[in-house]
Amino acid sequence: MRWDLRGWIDGVAAAVERHRIGASRRYVRWTRADAEAKRSLGPNPYGCADAVNLLYTIGHFPRDAAEREEFVKELRALQDPASGLFSEATHHEIHTTAHCVAALELFDAAPAYSLAGLGEWTPPDRVEPFLEALPWRRDPWEASHQGAGLYAALALTAGASAEWQDRYFGWLAREWDARTGLLRQGCIGTDALPSLQTRFPHLAGTFYYLFNLEHARRALPYPAALVETCLEIEEKDPFPLGRLVGFGEIDWVYCLTRSLRQCGHRFDEAMRALAGFAERYLAYLTGLDPERDPACDDLHALFGAVCALAELQRVLPGTIRTDPPLRLVLDRRPFI
Repeated sequence: MRWDLRGWIDGVAAAVERHRIGASRRYVRWTRADAEAKRSLGPNPYGCADAVNLLYTIGHFPRDAAEREEFVKELRALQDPASGLFSEATHHEIHTTAHCVAALELFDAAPAYSLAGLGEWTPPDRVEPFLEALPWRRDPWEASHQGAGLYAALALTAGASAEWQDRYFGWLAREWDARTGLLRQGCIGTDALPSLQTRFPHLAGTFYYLFNLEHARRALPYPAALVETCLEIEEKDPFPLGRLVGFGEIDWVYCLTRSLRQCGHRFDEAMRALAGFAERYLAYLTGLDPERDPACDDLHALFGAVCALAELQRVLPGTIRTDPPLRLVLDRRPFI
């Protein structure tokens, strides 16, 4: 089946504009209050960064130099001058920092201040202690925001030396699990979401390190094993894949497409799985109005969904029509 998403993508553009604060280039993350979630409806690092990310992905990125500079100014204004970090209540500050630095990179721009708050981890001999201390068994998805975010933030600001990067990727290679193609060996189970008995948080966590490998042009350890795991998760795992607006879908799609690219293992079965998943996920997404549906009111979650569409459009040519074609930010730089 072919899907014409031009109207739906127009709705995404309208949603971005609806999150804009007046005539500025500041954006809120949400437009709807939620007392239980304690949402901030003011200028937000994820609102600003993901407005940029979405506009880039859907082909509405600004060309005018003055307009681009306004975007950069507003993003830089969110940085803490003392620590150099970006902060927001829903994510670890390393994730928020990497996310904002990556948004600035789309403009060929850097943050205004050095990332002094990450200075503890910039000596090469601090790489392994940092990675070792992350909660790989209990919270691999959230932990990957730190483990991958540190590399992305430093690599995009020239703070990761060649020795630092060699030690970072060397540790990951040693700890990659040969049987599943996931990180980290000896830690993979259902501890992170025991109520679902799912391994999906380990795949989602692995995704973050995988896009760093892709950025650095490094080989993925055990890509055939990761293809097997992706197919098994799509077929049998209870995680509600394809029924949410968020990042789980790009995690699964990207892990499968990029591991498949490196090894070709079970190519036909993988392509059938991707095509079948696309049918289900596109039916779900196109049933939502991105301008009005509560599920799409979070610009950060909406960005995750559109990333999945961009990767599916690339790997399933002729299936998804947009004008212009979608561009995955990960093909330019790491981190989402």
